[in-house]
Amino acid sequence: MEVNKLFDLTGKTAIVTGGANGIGKATAMILAKHGANISIGDFNIEDAKKTAKEIEKLGVKAIAVSCNVLKDEDLVHLIDTTVSKLGGIHILINNAGGGGAGRENPFKISVEDIKRDFELNVFSGWRLCQLAVPHMKKAGYGSIVFTTSMSSINKSPNMSGYGGSKAAVNHMVANLAYDFGPEVRINAVGPGATRTAALESVLTPEIEKTMLKHTPIKRLGTADDIAGAMLYFASPISEWVSGQTIFVNGGGQQTLE
Repeated sequence: MEVNKLFDLTGKTAIVTGGANGIGKATAMILAKHGANISIGDFNIEDAKKTAKEIEKLGVKAIAVSCNVLKDEDLVHLIDTTVSKLGGIHILINNAGGGGAGRENPFKISVEDIKRDFELNVFSGWRLCQLAVPHMKKAGYGSIVFTTSMSSINKSPNMSGYGGSKAAVNHMVANLAYDFGPEVRINAVGPGATRTAALESVLTPEIEKTMLKHTPIKRLGTADDIAGAMLYFASPISEWVSGQTIFVNGGGQQTLE
């Protein structure tokens, strides 16, 4: 493969869920800088529109689609709108998710809270794969990337639902690689502690110092750090990589112990 084509996404269309802010926005921006047209599916439609306008300044097409990943009709609408307005789907970044990480005391929450973790982090992404893969196979190119988490392999209190759902993502990706190949690859990126708005809202110098005790690269991550791994999986350079989870974590674990 020619070097200048390794990261070339010209003419391809990428859906990024949760793409209005944070890791999702950084991912949408880096894919656009490498030539991809972008469809942002986000619950926060106003921020999604602002990000889409930023992306258009890079010389590619971008649309914002209101999407609550807990609603199947929104997932169908996201796929249909992307195909209608941007001509197809080649890349799917299943980034939207969430849960009660660190707040899931099993004696103070309900089974509904655990169900919601799985609906956000597993079921919605699985459904988008089901909807998007036929379009990818038709196009002859497909790459799906899930955002997983270090909690999928760490062991911590009050994390059973969130951590369990992210662990399910890792294993689901490994299995779906067999269902989607050879035209479509599927992988996952697991961020370590990353300076998003959510982390910054609780971060103190003391917490940061503790987190970095077991981090060989002595800094916390940025959204751009995670987006770089997303670009790798989305691009032709990783054309023989599927079913894998890569952790972007400074080489260690950002724990509070």
